[in-house]
Amino acid sequence: MERRQLLLFLLILGTAFWGVSYSVTKMAIGHYSLNVFLFYRFLLAVVVLSIIFWKYVKDINREAIKTGFLLAVPMFLGIQLQTVGLKYTDASQCSFIAGLTVIIIPLLKLAIYKTNASLKIWIAALTALTGLFIIAIQDKFTINFGDLFTIAGAFAFAVYLIAVEKHSATKNLLYSIVPMFAFCALFTFFIAITDSSSEWLPQNNTFWMGVIYCALFSTAFMYTVSNISQRYLSAERVAVIYLFEPVFGAIGAFFILGENLSWRLLLGGTLIFSATIISEVNFKNNKLKILTKKI
Repeated sequence: MERRQLLLFLLILGTAFWGVSYSVTKMAIGHYSLNVFLFYRFLLAVVVLSIIFWKYVKDINREAIKTGFLLAVPMFLGIQLQTVGLKYTDASQCSFIAGLTVIIIPLLKLAIYKTNASLKIWIAALTALTGLFIIAIQDKFTINFGDLFTIAGAFAFAVYLIAVEKHSATKNLLYSIVPMFAFCALFTFFIAITDSSSEWLPQNNTFWMGVIYCALFSTAFMYTVSNISQRYLSAERVAVIYLFEPVFGAIGAFFILGENLSWRLLLGGTLIFSATIISEVNFKNNKLKILTKKI
């Protein structure tokens, strides 16, 4: 199996882990502090990755730490905001809305780098926003409080993926992975110690199983594969692969939490997924060709 094919397979596998993590996180947190949960999640990821990537850890320099910090800020915000969103909305709904990252990335690049967005990107953006409207807008045109946090988290993840793409072009990010998660653990620790509801040693096996699952699979595995992949894949393409996540998220929420897959969620999710397909289709010579340039 070629390297790019292997990375694609590992990314899709990671989206399965990531999608299921919405349900696992929602079930694990319960009435406990989400910041304590995230602190243990990041801390365990740091320990595991320090062992796996020891040959890089022992050679970490100031530049690697700086890059780790720059990547940690948007990643931490993305995870923090979407975890807060899970407290107020369904896991399946949260996972579909999080998929908006795929549309946000080219729009942010347009705003930041002044790159021209093609017509298909605007069509995809409009389609995705329509899907988001169907999912998120409730009766009397109100929006769920948790959905707002999830949308904000999607923007943070888009910034994170653009930053990874930028830094991976000039340096080996394997040196920055452990510092990145270490900063995230530090951020959540400082927030947790200011939270009066923090319980540092919950007597609940579900909480600890959730920490272990999220630390190993949806944090250490997924973000490591993602960072390595972006040496060969653009931020847009990685975000497109992430769109498998809401599919697995909805399936996980159905079987783990017993959530209903409403017509609003299915229709809105289909539109968001369709927007992804539109953004990846090349309209040329009156034929539809899926982009086949090297990834």
